[in-house]
Amino acid sequence: MYCLGLWVDDLPAAVAWRTAQRMGFTPGGIRHGAVGHDVCFFHPKGDICVPLSGEGMLIRAGPGTPEVVARIGR
Repeated sequence: MYCLGLWVDDLPAAVAWRTAQRMGFTPGGIRHGAVGHDVCFFHPKGDICVPLSGEGMLIRAGPGTPEVVARIGR
């Protein structure tokens, strides 16, 4: 399985928007990540209730780390 990370500035709004479009998320929804930021994961497989998914890829969504923000800029 592959993993992809998305930089999302407003995670609750992004999750609400994708949920309304029937995107599947892994159990637990938004959670406290290992580096101290909230994260969530798009489920790699869809089903009848939530047909949108990562199409075989686990997708992490969360804010950029301070190091990334400093390097790329905002």
